[in-house]
Amino acid sequence: MIKIGIIGVGTVGTSVANILKDNADVISARAGRDIVVKSGVVKNLNKDRGLDIKITDNVDDILDDDEIDIVVELMGGVDEAFVVVKKALQNGKAVVTANKALLAYHRYELQEIAQDIAFEFEASVAGGIPIICALRDGLSANHIESIVGIMNGTCNYMMTEMTNNGVSYDAILQEAQYLGYAEADPTFDVGGYDAAHKLLILASIAYGIDAKPEDILIEGIENVSSEDIAFAKEFGYAIKLLAIAKKDKNEVELRVHAALIKQDEMIAKIDGVMNGVSVVGDKVGETLYYGAGAGGDATASAVVANIIDIVRSGKSTPMLGFNRPMEGDKLTLKPSEKIESKYYLRINVNDEAGVLAKLSKLFENNSISIETMLQRPSENSSANLLISTHIAVEKNVKNLINEIERLVFVNGRPAMIRII
Repeated sequence: MIKIGIIGVGTVGTSVANILKDNADVISARAGRDIVVKSGVVKNLNKDRGLDIKITDNVDDILDDDEIDIVVELMGGVDEAFVVVKKALQNGKAVVTANKALLAYHRYELQEIAQDIAFEFEASVAGGIPIICALRDGLSANHIESIVGIMNGTCNYMMTEMTNNGVSYDAILQEAQYLGYAEADPTFDVGGYDAAHKLLILASIAYGIDAKPEDILIEGIENVSSEDIAFAKEFGYAIKLLAIAKKDKNEVELRVHAALIKQDEMIAKIDGVMNGVSVVGDKVGETLYYGAGAGGDATASAVVANIIDIVRSGKSTPMLGFNRPMEGDKLTLKPSEKIESKYYLRINVNDEAGVLAKLSKLFENNSISIETMLQRPSENSSANLLISTHIAVEKNVKNLINEIERLVFVNGRPAMIRII
């Protein structure tokens, strides 16, 4: 019999315990051993979780228990979780975690500590979608050309409602909070940080890139307006918060931001709270993974799958999927200012003569070519200019925006969305 200790018996932890109990027959058949939860750690001992297991508020009751074979870390956070997981590994216990923030900062340290001790983390990215397994095992024969993912259900729900039903950003954020999709402080989701943590984990498996959130381009959906969505529809685009990893020769670009993507692309069709990840391998071509990216049962399903894998094998494959440096250790992180893309700009200007000529000159001076331009009336004798560019360099576009913002006939800072 394999005994489990769960650190953090919240929504997901409770689902893990229930799945192991409710589906014990099929889990036992697939794992070859009976698996039971012996104990769990919580912060509040007074809250009834409806589970028939020992509950404690002391993590050492699990970490120092010789009968516990596998520690499931679901406490969240970074620093405290790192201490707990490190001690579990040092005590020779296998670990399963759903903690994306922990891995965004400490995945390489934990791989070094784990060595041959099983350490699994499928639930840390895209909930119930087995994207870690797909990258680490199913696509291991491929050079990964790109990863493009919708990895935050909150943002995807909000963008879907804004696009399909014309709901304003403020109104749909309030609704998402009411429905429980967004936190009271939604910054982690709508600011792109949640998706960035997940992207960093996938990029390590695909490319061996050791980057931290502070090293990559991260933007959210806070500035997407109804005008932007109207432009997108008119030109056959959808707007999504995308997490993107892309190999360009010996460099890898990592970025999270709102993006215009053609409506006929598979990833553009993923709506609501669902997640989806497109992976392009040099031999297999494009593969798409779709499913629930959050929720107690979906995330717990991935956690339990990892537990079963550990029980079957007795140890893990290398945590990040490689025993030697990836790509000959030649891949480096591309600086964000070197990223090349098409761009969409929304500029609010006074409706007066000479505006277009002066703006066009600034585009020319920054080596940026305009592809399309629309003018839409706005308030107080002003107009919104909606402009898309041909491929340009990020540094030049940022410089252009700064120059435009200083013009006397421009009202506020121009909004920018990259076009994929």
